[in-house]
Amino acid sequence: MTRLASAVVLLFFASVLASAAGSRDLIGDILRLPSEASKFFGRGDDAPDQQDDGTVGTRWAVLIAGSNGYWNYRHQADICHAYQLLKKGGLKDENIVVFMYDDIAYNEENPRQGVIINSPHGSDVYEGVPKDYTGEDVTVNNFFAAILGNKTALTGGSGKVVDSGPNDHIFIYYTDHGGPGILGMPTSPYIYANDLIEVLKKKHAAGTYKSLVFYLEACESGSIFEGLLPEGLNIFATTASNAEESSWGTYCPGEYPSPPPEYDTCLGDLYSVAWMEDSDVHNLRSETLHQQYELVKTRTANDNSGFGSHVMQYGDVGLSKNNLFVYMGTNPANDNYTFLGENSLRPSSKAVNQRDADLLHFWHKYRKAPEGSARKIQAQKDFVEAMSHRMHIDQTMKLIGKLLFGIEKGPQVLNAVRPAGQPLVDDWDCLKTMVRSFETHCGSLSQYGMKHMRSLANICNAGMTQDQMAEASAQACVSAPSGRWSSLHRGFSA
Repeated sequence: MTRLASAVVLLFFASVLASAAGSRDLIGDILRLPSEASKFFGRGDDAPDQQDDGTVGTRWAVLIAGSNGYWNYRHQADICHAYQLLKKGGLKDENIVVFMYDDIAYNEENPRQGVIINSPHGSDVYEGVPKDYTGEDVTVNNFFAAILGNKTALTGGSGKVVDSGPNDHIFIYYTDHGGPGILGMPTSPYIYANDLIEVLKKKHAAGTYKSLVFYLEACESGSIFEGLLPEGLNIFATTASNAEESSWGTYCPGEYPSPPPEYDTCLGDLYSVAWMEDSDVHNLRSETLHQQYELVKTRTANDNSGFGSHVMQYGDVGLSKNNLFVYMGTNPANDNYTFLGENSLRPSSKAVNQRDADLLHFWHKYRKAPEGSARKIQAQKDFVEAMSHRMHIDQTMKLIGKLLFGIEKGPQVLNAVRPAGQPLVDDWDCLKTMVRSFETHCGSLSQYGMKHMRSLANICNAGMTQDQMAEASAQACVSAPSGRWSSLHRGFSA
């Protein structure tokens, strides 16, 4: 791309940012927790499972950040914060399994080497975090093996798994990019909803837990459980968004409150920060899963301010009467905590769509770098490559739809959304085949391209064959951008 074209792209994005910021300032909405929330947190004697540790079995936790790259700082920051929360709650390291690429704390971009923060004035959450599965060991196979307690299926890592028994309670927390029916990973392949649900069913069939709670942060995260997670598994799941919308980053550059000025990346995710900052200050012996769900839903909600998402719940919703203590323990320092007047927990005045957080990072890096410096040149290159990849993916998918279904019908088929309660696709093997066909000819979907998983699912639902998809992909993609976003050097997403 020429220097002129690059400049045009940068100026366009700057104007979009300025316009969005201006419109949000005019609205002036601030999402906050309701000040009357104190009524939820009384010490009711009838609250279940709030006695001594021995009555709730062993608590286990699996924490996983599904990304890498400094522009995704917030995901590993979320995971590290979750670890510190559980550690203060009394969980032992031997019962907490941590998956994170671990390329943030000592990344050359990190202004505080060896330190990770999850909020503008937050303390270091990186110290002491177990390095169970890092780098190329953060894989779908190892994640599933850890949940199932299957040490023989592991490849690399510490070997730690959830070796739970029938009276134990399990907490799983995932944070990263996602798309309809899919969750990202720093390695290939990605996590597909049907495979994850099958693992949870196997765990239940093995009789190795009493109850399981799953907190999921990702775009379209509701689609992971929608129409797929049955009742009767003793699993309660909440998601950052419904099956059709993005989730949001927070504590981002240019927002309020913003990160310290030396940071050019978002520090956390809105849903994740909401549940963790709530847990940080409350007595979790008396707060229930349902109470936290309601408060997080309010803090994360899209109230026509232009950002936010709809927090959802799935599975055995009756489990939400359980206290958080059952899964997270509780920090003894919070035993006497009560709300004082207005609840101080609130998100930033604005938030950033998860899929745009990388562009925000590159833009702020470019804007702050000295003119003519290598840093400025690299930031411009990163930004332009990311934008080129996005345009390539979007235009290619539209063209494939027209080739398969016709100019008028193509967009209708690709954009169709099934009624609530139905899974994304009837044949998950078909979906994976379509993904491979697309990537073979058009390059990697990457974290951005996951947004088009619904289109690929609809191609399957419409009865198209692998050969038809391969032919359309080959016609649509004579070539693909050569940047890292489109490269398949890490392997196929399916």
